Parts: sequence; C-alpha cells; structure tokens
Amino acid sequence: MKKRVVLGLSGGVDSAVAAYLLKQQGYEVIGVFMRNWDSQLNNDILGNPTNDNDICPQEQDYNDAKAVAKHLGIEIRRVDFIKEYWDKVFTYFIDEYAKGRTPNPDILCNKHIKFKAFLEYAEELNADFIATGHYARVEHHEGKDSVMLKGIDQNKDQTYFLCQLNQKQLQASLFPLGNITKQEVRKIAEELDLPVAHKKDSTGICFIGERDFKQFLQNYIPAKPGKMVDIQTGKVIGDHIGIMYYTIGQRKGLGIGGSGDAWFVVGKNYDQNILYICQGDQNDWLMSTGALITDVNWIPSIKPQEAIKCNTKFRYRQKDNPVTLTFIDENTVKLEFNQPVKSVTPGQAAVFYDGDVCLGGGTIEKVYKDGKEIEYL
Repeated sequence: MKKRVVLGLSGGVDSAVAAYLLKQQGYEVIGVFMRNWDSQLNNDILGNPTNDNDICPQEQDYNDAKAVAKHLGIEIRRVDFIKEYWDKVFTYFIDEYAKGRTPNPDILCNKHIKFKAFLEYAEELNADFIATGHYARVEHHEGKDSVMLKGIDQNKDQTYFLCQLNQKQLQASLFPLGNITKQEVRKIAEELDLPVAHKKDSTGICFIGERDFKQFLQNYIPAKPGKMVDIQTGKVIGDHIGIMYYTIGQRKGLGIGGSGDAWFVVGKNYDQNILYICQGDQNDWLMSTGALITDVNWIPSIKPQEAIKCNTKFRYRQKDNPVTLTFIDENTVKLEFNQPVKSVTPGQAAVFYDGDVCLGGGTIEKVYKDGKEIEYL
C-alpha cells in the first residue's frame, strides 16, 4: 500500500510543487488547507488593507488550493485552527510586543500549529507523514534520531523557523522542497501549468498576511508615545510613537533628520518608556559578546554535557556566527561569541547549527558585553 502523506496546501506555489513531488515519489497525498485567522472575529481592522476586498485573501488562497488539488488530482480538505492560533501563537506575540520585545510568530506557528495541531489532525486521517513546502531537509534513520538540515537553496533555507520542532514532529515530517531551489520550484510549476505558477509569494505575519504593522498592533495594544534619547549624551533627540514599534538596529522610520551619520535604535527602557538611539551603524552600543538563551529546544535526543563549538543565527538569513554553547540547565544555554555580534535582540530567536545540521533554538533572554548584562536591552 502507498504511504499516506497529509500536506499543508496553502494556495501558494511552494506547497503546490511539494504536492506534485510527493505524488511523483509514490505517496498518496491528501491536501489540507489550514485557516488560522478570522479578521472579523479577531478585531483585525486597523492596518488591514483587505477590509474592502470582494473576497478575503484567505478565501482566495483556499480557492487557489482547490484549483491546485484539482489540477494534480488529489483530495483536499479544510480545517480551522483559529482558536489554537489565537491561544498558542497570537496572545504570546502580543504579550511580548507589549513588553517592548520583538518575537517571531513564524517559529511559534510551526511549533504549535503546523507541526502540532496539524499533525494531530493528520493522525486522525491515518497519515504516515505530514509535509509542508518549507525549504529544509530531513533525514530519517530507523531506530535513531531524525536530522534536520538546511535547505539546498541557502537564500531560502527556512530551518531558522523550524528550530522548535521535537523528534516526534520531525520524524513524522517530510520537506519535499529541501533539495531544490526556488528557481526550480517556479520552473516545475510553469512546466506543469499549475494555476499558481506565477502567484506572488506570501509575506507579512504568519497566516495573517501583509498589514500596516503600526496600525495593526493598535488593534490590540494602546500606543504609548515617549522620548527618544541619545544613549551617549542622555539628550532627548525626539519623540517615539511607542517602543513596541521599534527593533534594535532599526534605522528607517525614526523621523530624525539633520546632519551627520544616520541614527539607529540601540536599546529600550520599558519601565521609563525610553527609546535609546545612537548615531552610526558601527557604534559599539549595537555590539555584544554573549547571550543567555531560554526555552531551548534541542533537536538531538542527547544534550551535550560539556561546552561545544557551533554556529548561531540571531535573525533569519543572517550569516552563521561561531559561538561556544553551554547548557546551564535543561532548557537554558549560555552563548559566548567568537567575535562581537551586532543587534542581538531579546525576544528574538537564536538558532544553533553544526554545519548544515540544525541543532535547535530558543529565545534570546539576556545579552552580554564583556561578561556584563546589557541592561538597556
């Protein structure tokens, strides 16, 4: 009997080509369209450019997914995880922004929705595997750990967003696009004359889409204006519209003109509602030499008992940064950087690699410079 794969069919080109490749590999493929956001139910009004559309983007995506399923001759189902997304992903996302931190909803979405709620749904369909259109690779070994590796297309590699997957989730997963490039995906879609061959890639917040982000947040968090302060001189340079709207290292959108080097966000004081800024992108205020990472998910079954050398990404598509990693308890690691790293930001994700192998990741809790915590972060 053919092995059954339940595939997240989003209505985009990546998942469409993933479905085709799985069929070519001999699997029985069932496409499932996930609906995880309801704009009306979730008060998604301010900053939503689709309020007046004749058809909402999710319905259009569903129609596209149905067209792909028909074109490929596979079954398609639809499932709603709106409550799960709100409870497990969005409330954390908003709580972190309210604290002045900048979380990554894509990582939470993968952990709680695409590889948990979706996996549980697939198990009800007696699936042997689930699959997605992520650019990542997975190696399955009988009786041993499954291993996740970076996608062949280094510009599209998405293991950063998959760092919270555990062994159960990984062992049940397939990533059909891991060994090809985005350019090849488009070419396959065109050759097959898929209905979504030329559809633009989705952008914006996971399962929510493109939004005017400042207005969007105001649906859920009141804006609290305050002062922008030069961290070197203590002088007030201007006003900010709410520290939740700014990220460490940000240059554009500060509204500061004048002569001299550009201004950059270098820190936040949540209690005093101060946004710290400094001139010049090479200023020392943006640099750090270590970090404390919490909520660590370690993909291999066995955690290292001693310090190890590995690489870390602190942002998606960032280059690998060599570090020394030491577990200080089951879910917390200390990182020491080989060289100072720019704009390491609390609330964001740190993801660990041994070459192409993704070891896991966690949340940046504290950042250090020369052994001392950087308190303005």
